[in-house]
Amino acid sequence: MRTLKFKLYRHKRNRYLKQQINAAGVIYNHCIALHKRYYRLWGKHLNCAQLQKHIAKLRKRNSFWQLVGSQAVQDICQRIDKAYKLFFKHDGKGFRPPSFKKVKKYKSFTLKQAGYKFLGGNRVKIGDKVYQFWKSREIEGKIKTLTVKRTPLGELFIAVVVDSSEKPIAPESGKTAGFDFGLKDFLTCSEGFKIKSPLFLKQSIKDVRKASQTLSSKKKGSRNWNKARRNLARKHEAIVNRRRDWQWKLAHELTDRFDVLYFE
Repeated sequence: MRTLKFKLYRHKRNRYLKQQINAAGVIYNHCIALHKRYYRLWGKHLNCAQLQKHIAKLRKRNSFWQLVGSQAVQDICQRIDKAYKLFFKHDGKGFRPPSFKKVKKYKSFTLKQAGYKFLGGNRVKIGDKVYQFWKSREIEGKIKTLTVKRTPLGELFIAVVVDSSEKPIAPESGKTAGFDFGLKDFLTCSEGFKIKSPLFLKQSIKDVRKASQTLSSKKKGSRNWNKARRNLARKHEAIVNRRRDWQWKLAHELTDRFDVLYFE
């Protein structure tokens, strides 16, 4: 199973996807409220099948909820059910029950077998609208799910999960190495070398603090406040992108050098 991530072109019709994400957030919060009420009454979490059946009835009477496909609604119920099962299984140790989320900060919805269609090239049809995306690689394999995700900056991405038939690469040189994560050093190798942590947040902390102070001085909800909020989000996103780029380059470097990697 592989996940391929593509960025959607900016377009006016993207607002329809954002409305669907908002509707998914409303449905998610309603499901959480039902779970909490059911637990207060009966002392256990709500059955997933019962919840899906109840939400399906409510969805028929609510035009806003109908913006989200039926399979996406089922996926929301299944994710909440999985989170509650993990919480009760471990008696709350290390796991928190799912909680309410702000609709504006809700991130994504997932479509499984229906609700989308790739039209060839860099076009995908989601619902009854056609969108274009930056096709950085070919989509090979059987498509299992498609997730539409919104970033804090309002940009939209699609994550495509495919079932690939590629066979794993067999070891060539037989070299192996063991690694240990540390606090001061990112990795310590059994070969005798250490990999320092780049500390991207520490390098950019001045810019983050300045952007945060600018945001705190604005009136919440105003146009300048939203502008400052997006600026702060860009600072954090730049750190995330640099960290992700470094980690992938390091992973490729280690896998090119060793055939088997052991981690404590």
